[in-house]
Amino acid sequence: MVRTSPALWSLPMSATVLTARALLLDMDGTLVNSDAVVERCWTRWALRQGLDPAAVLKVVHGRQGYATMAVLLPERPMEQNHAENRELLAEETADVDGVVPVGGAPAFMASIAGLPHALVTSADEALAQARMTAAALPMPAVRVTAEQVGASKPDPEGFLKGAAELGFDAADCVVFEDSEAGITAGRAAGMRVVGVGPRAAALSPDAHVEDLTQLRVETAADGSVLLHIGA
Repeated sequence: MVRTSPALWSLPMSATVLTARALLLDMDGTLVNSDAVVERCWTRWALRQGLDPAAVLKVVHGRQGYATMAVLLPERPMEQNHAENRELLAEETADVDGVVPVGGAPAFMASIAGLPHALVTSADEALAQARMTAAALPMPAVRVTAEQVGASKPDPEGFLKGAAELGFDAADCVVFEDSEAGITAGRAAGMRVVGVGPRAAALSPDAHVEDLTQLRVETAADGSVLLHIGA
């Protein structure tokens, strides 16, 4: 007996099927398109530091702000990075202009509402709440935000914590990610990865979708989740 998500029933059957017990979801670039805000805030930061904004934006996605700063300004004291990261988080939390759901995200979230899933994001709780609310997406009950980890992606800590909170082994989880740092973290955690969007396309995830309209979710009688991934 297989239960099919009505919200995604119209998607044709895919040649690629991943089976999981739990889903771990990145936020920015995966569920929420916040690129406009990220570009505005980090461009201003880059110009204040005398850095090329285009080069900065190649590094910023997927990491916590302090980790991005450490990559770009390796000689700078980490205390300064953490201080400026707090300022940037406040700036980004207050700016939700242009924050929208990734294509298919509302239907996808509705389809997994009763299934084991967690948000694993480099945003802090306030920023995650602001962006999910702006995109009109439901906030998962289980979430791992910046405050709960000691190391930013590409470290696997966040995904491992998410799996532990849901009560599943890493091998039973599928990660949804858009960035190099996030995909690296998912792999380091021993999990399979669905890459979402253009940034993920060149990073060889286990499967890739342009957006979340290319997914159909089913639940088997044993509770496992079947992810049908369309081209």
